Amino acid sequence: MCRFPCLKALPIVLFWLAAAGCSSFSTSPDYLAQADSDRQNLVSWSELDEGSETAYLDDLVNSDALSALIAEAREANPDLGQTLLSLEILQAQYRATRADQLPEIDAGFGANKTEDLDTSYTGSISVSWELDLWAKISDEASAAESDVAEQLALYQAARDTLAAEVMQGWLKLVNLNRSVAIAEQRVELLEKNEQWILQRYRSGLGDLEDLDSAQSSAASARATLFATQESLQQQQRALNLLLGRSYGSTAIAADYPQVLLPLAGLADQTLQRRPDLKAAYLAIEASDFRTSVAYKEMLPSINLGAALSDTGTSPGEALLKNPVWSLLGQLTAPLFRGGELKASAEAAELTTARSYQAYRETLLNAVQEVENAIGQESSLAKQQQQIDSALLSARRNYEQYQQKYRNGLVSVLDLLEVQRQTFDLESQLNDLIYERLSNRITLGLALGLGIKETDQS
Repeated sequence: MCRFPCLKALPIVLFWLAAAGCSSFSTSPDYLAQADSDRQNLVSWSELDEGSETAYLDDLVNSDALSALIAEAREANPDLGQTLLSLEILQAQYRATRADQLPEIDAGFGANKTEDLDTSYTGSISVSWELDLWAKISDEASAAESDVAEQLALYQAARDTLAAEVMQGWLKLVNLNRSVAIAEQRVELLEKNEQWILQRYRSGLGDLEDLDSAQSSAASARATLFATQESLQQQQRALNLLLGRSYGSTAIAADYPQVLLPLAGLADQTLQRRPDLKAAYLAIEASDFRTSVAYKEMLPSINLGAALSDTGTSPGEALLKNPVWSLLGQLTAPLFRGGELKASAEAAELTTARSYQAYRETLLNAVQEVENAIGQESSLAKQQQQIDSALLSARRNYEQYQQKYRNGLVSVLDLLEVQRQTFDLESQLNDLIYERLSNRITLGLALGLGIKETDQS
């Protein structure tokens, strides 16, 4: 005969409470499966006529100086440092959540003094453990693990984006340095024109309008030079910010380096490399686990406890020499919470749905970024070809106008206009080259190319 009749009813109570809780369980769509299907069903993007197989973003530019800058940025950039600390915080929180699956053991020691009585001492050790009947605690740990994986992917995305920004910032320094050189050549030529026209005017071979035009053009060119020099300094400061510096200068190459054009592979395989898309997928996974936890909060829980305690008139006697033990089993189940648990579960379910929509947005943005970068490569290549041709014609035309002006066949305004067109085309070509090389880095980032791992990763 059972000495504890209430235990006979325990299985029945558990079954009834579990059935009541399960009746409210979620029937929401499988958002993870939908996310996989959305990625796999993407149509291929536009093809490029050429491209290089590259595994890493920093392989696009072969430069030791640039590699050193990327390493410096990874070490000292404050934004990346904050992202890494966020990852480490989540890792610590995950360890704390995982510890909930283990029993808790506490020790206690106390002393009690009552008037006219001796001091009594009490020592105790207690063990408590929540049975994970429905894998609720396991789901909480899995959600925290997904949070860590999501933050790791976000850290990788931030690290890759930082490397791309450093590469593009370095190229922008080259671009502005060349722009300064072009502006200096323009000023030098216009100042020579001004002196030559002044000599002709003093010799009675020109008029005052020619001299005014030459002086105006030279002054305008000097203003442009000053503005370009300041832009170069501002770009250096912007690069210093990426590098985590408060000041400093960077050696600037005289000419553009070669930047490889990354090969755009199959859409599904390529997008799986993108860390931001991985992070969005893991956010769905974490929300899905939390939805499961929210519904399992409606189910009963069992907590087991055990304790050893001892009391004595001295500290030594209270150190569990003759302990008294006790066991406790506790069953709790929510009966009425005013709809709180159901509302929390619905909110968790909607959070999962929102995470799925955020994934779709990230996926569509990723495809658009690749398509835009591929389109830009084609467009900029065509523009560069046309500007190359136009600049060649402008230089020939300028030589002819110089001779015509010396022979008095054209005015100084005509000559200055041809000079302006020639230098404008040189500046335009310089900017197009930069935009095309920078766009190749953008394309590599859009294709999910990361940077080489180091011990700091």
